[in-house]
Amino acid sequence: MRLLRRLSVRARITLGSLLVGAVVLAGAAVALHLQIAHATLETDRSLAAADAAPFVSDLRGNPGEAPDRPAAGVLVGIRSADGDWVVDALPRAVSRALPTTVPGDEVTLRFRTPRGPVTVVGVPVRSADRTSVVWAARDGRAGHETLERIDRSLVGGTLLALTAFGLAAWLLSTIALRPVSRMRRAAEDLSVGRTAGHLPVGPSDDELADLARTLNTFIDRQRENTERERRIVSDASHELRTPLAALTARLELAHRSAGDAVALEGALTAAEADVARLTSLAQTLLELSRLDEATDTGRAPAVTTTAEALVTEVMQGVDRARMTAGAGAGGGAGGGARDGVGGAPVDVDFTVDLLDPTVGYGIDSAAFGRIVDNLVTNALAHGTAATAVTIELAQTPDRALRLVVEDDGPGVPETFLPVAFERFARADTARRAGTGGAGGAGLGLALVRGLAGQAGGTATLTNRRTGGASAAVVVPPA
Repeated sequence: MRLLRRLSVRARITLGSLLVGAVVLAGAAVALHLQIAHATLETDRSLAAADAAPFVSDLRGNPGEAPDRPAAGVLVGIRSADGDWVVDALPRAVSRALPTTVPGDEVTLRFRTPRGPVTVVGVPVRSADRTSVVWAARDGRAGHETLERIDRSLVGGTLLALTAFGLAAWLLSTIALRPVSRMRRAAEDLSVGRTAGHLPVGPSDDELADLARTLNTFIDRQRENTERERRIVSDASHELRTPLAALTARLELAHRSAGDAVALEGALTAAEADVARLTSLAQTLLELSRLDEATDTGRAPAVTTTAEALVTEVMQGVDRARMTAGAGAGGGAGGGARDGVGGAPVDVDFTVDLLDPTVGYGIDSAAFGRIVDNLVTNALAHGTAATAVTIELAQTPDRALRLVVEDDGPGVPETFLPVAFERFARADTARRAGTGGAGGAGLGLALVRGLAGQAGGTATLTNRRTGGASAAVVVPPA
């Protein structure tokens, strides 16, 4: 087995084909040999019986007369019941080996003599006063030689057929595996970066073409993952650079203000805000990484939360949003909020309409709370002239849970809508750093889509006709 594993697929196919061919051809040769041998024996038996027939007829028709002598070359013997030979033209080795009596009506015997095989037929002839046996022999050398020639032909033909079979198997496997060789060379070129295309797909719609298409899909997915990781690393590095530079500056100011307690406290407070932004960014990136891993491996956590429990989470999120909007400063769970018109606090309201509070959904309360916080933070951050943010939680007729967060601000640019849920995407690149956290880094909506998708749901962002933006998350029942 270890030796077979070292052989190429083509060699194993050829060896397997030769083994199957050898079994089939050997079986056919043996069957043909047996049929010819049986036919030869039957021919000799018929000829011997024909030689014995005149003597049997003579004994039955003229029981009192002495039997005639057989003609030259006719091997016939007549033996009486007491074992004496009345007529004996049989070979001596055969006549000595024959039995005295014959059970039944006729018997056929096969002997091997120094001169070759002999077929003997014995026919009993019974009369009122005696019983004789007519033995007729037939030299089987001619048939035996014919059988030997046929056997040699069968052996030679079998070897030639196996050779042709092996060559055909080798040639056909080579042709069949040629697309695999092309795919291997293309894969080598892809691995070293000589090309950036795909594996070749053959013209035939067969298993190899299906394999090539599957591998090309895998290559595209890997390229997308690689590009996404490269973009995330680049964007994360860019996002980390600003708060790290600010944190470094704050610490330098703290060193210079070592003798001024008020200035030192202010620098440390600002440094704490930068650390909080870095912590929020790192936490969001970690959550997104876990979501990607769960999506790629298909091992999403199996949780079920009732609609009633999710309502409680929405109410807590509303309380957090009201505190943030009332303070008019950053600090929500998903990022900061900004004041309404003239610095006035933004009104945050919510409505709940459940058809069946006991229906379960495949998302835990903490994740749903993150969705609420990030959508509200997004509404507060983008609604620069907003005076109200409305949160609505309802069940559709098919019991899907629908969360809608709307504001009455100017909305978001239409060019931002197609990329709103991509990571590090921002509608306003000049937005102040005070929004911080996941929202400030452009990760809030990406996290919303990831959490909703893990629960089998969807997330959308649109502009309202009456002004403002509307974000909706729909989660189907578990």
